[in-house]
Amino acid sequence: MIKKIIIGILLLATVVAGGFIINFYWKNLRGIWPAIKSPAEDISRIIKEQSRVEQAINNTSFPLKLPPNFSISIFAENLGGPRVMTYDYAGNIITSIPSQGKVVALPDKNSDGIADEVVTVVEGLNRPHGLITRCTEKCEFYIAETDKVAVYDYDAEKLKAFNKRKIIDLPGGGNHFTRTILFLPEPNDHKLLTSIGSSCDTCEEKDWRRGRILISNADGSDLKEFVKGLRNSVFMAIHPVTGKIWATEMGRDFLGDDLPPDEINIIEEGQWYGWPWFYGKNIEDYEFSPYSRPLFVKEPQSSYIDIPAHSAPLGLAFFPEEGWPEEYWHNLLVAYHGSWNRTEPTGYKIARYKLDSQGNYFSEEDFISGWLQSDGTALGRPVDILIQPGGIIYVSDDKAGVIYRIIHNKT
Repeated sequence: MIKKIIIGILLLATVVAGGFIINFYWKNLRGIWPAIKSPAEDISRIIKEQSRVEQAINNTSFPLKLPPNFSISIFAENLGGPRVMTYDYAGNIITSIPSQGKVVALPDKNSDGIADEVVTVVEGLNRPHGLITRCTEKCEFYIAETDKVAVYDYDAEKLKAFNKRKIIDLPGGGNHFTRTILFLPEPNDHKLLTSIGSSCDTCEEKDWRRGRILISNADGSDLKEFVKGLRNSVFMAIHPVTGKIWATEMGRDFLGDDLPPDEINIIEEGQWYGWPWFYGKNIEDYEFSPYSRPLFVKEPQSSYIDIPAHSAPLGLAFFPEEGWPEEYWHNLLVAYHGSWNRTEPTGYKIARYKLDSQGNYFSEEDFISGWLQSDGTALGRPVDILIQPGGIIYVSDDKAGVIYRIIHNKT
């Protein structure tokens, strides 16, 4: 009798657990497939087979939709999962590949718009992400790994980083491994910002460095909080006119398809941006703590622009004036990496934000879309963006393993 009761309890527990798993999947994960499933076609092959002329006339067989007078090509491929891009002091594009623990250079010596080769700059790293070159008395190369920031000497002829010196210890592990770095604009260009995501979806962090952007001297000394209350601000950029820091922010999970919004924030020293207690336009997150909350010294800083929930905004870049039509001056491009936990997938595109010279927001529109396919797969997931004077844009894609080159074809 006891044996039958135990078997019955186990069967009931199995049914309940199975029902919970099915419900959780249906509510949160049934839209995950574009993020993890391989597409039926290779985007690099599609792009290479489609001429610029055909792209320019919006050929219906071409999956990516670009604005008029723009075309796209493959600058580098078979990279694994390229993420952050920067330039070395010789003008070569450098990208981090966290999944492979290395940073690579992509020289284009003959200037034909295709990388000549893939050169390993440094390897054996712990999920390297943020990159930046800084030239003063000499040029140095900074790399942010998941548990540290280090500075290197760099040889632009051999494309090698060497003489590694760790300058900042960072907390490793947790939900968000990326660490991003940026120097403030003049006259504070000796100050280094380091963005560190939270260890969790929603929680009160025990490590003071988590869920914040920190500031230090260029040598890593005097590390302290710059701003707090940011769940996962993976990328930052400097506005070309105001000099203010803008950052994308990923909102929390498991509040449904449409909450909370992802965000674009203007980062100002000493501010609190609300996480985990608030999101968006200072909306209180009662699901995090429905019955009690601490007494806040001040209200959090509101988001500047709300983005559709689960879009996963990553890289952002402003258009310069040089070599671009006036309608694009000071506009902002943002890479929507794409959702994994929305029932109807969203993102998988690059959005254009129309702004004036002071950063005032007017409207938003798709700049490049089409990576998300109707069959439930994605041809790619855009990550970082570099916009050059003269009408050239580079975009990294850590799903397709490529870097795209987008050209404005002047008419």
